[in-house]
Amino acid sequence: MAYAYLLIAIVSEMIATTAMKSAEGFTRLGPSLITVVGYLIAFFFLSLTLKTIPTGMAYAMWSGIGIVGIAFLAWIVHDQKPDLAAVIGMALIVAGVLVMNIFSKTGGH
Repeated sequence: MAYAYLLIAIVSEMIATTAMKSAEGFTRLGPSLITVVGYLIAFFFLSLTLKTIPTGMAYAMWSGIGIVGIAFLAWIVHDQKPDLAAVIGMALIVAGVLVMNIFSKTGGH
């Protein structure tokens, strides 16, 4: 269940961060509410995740998947296309998260 909670946390954070751009400094009510509620959901489910998955491992997955997901959403929603350097950097982040999950003994598996 911890990985399902982590996925909910990550998706909620991605939605909240994407909405934050549209909130324009919290001057637009709808996107501002999505941002606040999204982060509340994200942190609640991250806290449930941390009951089972070690903090470092959970945070690595949260940030790694979140970075790539938010970059993808920014491209789709805000037309912010990542350049080659950004894509390579994100690939390295994903590789790092995979190495931690596959080879680390601290994964809590």
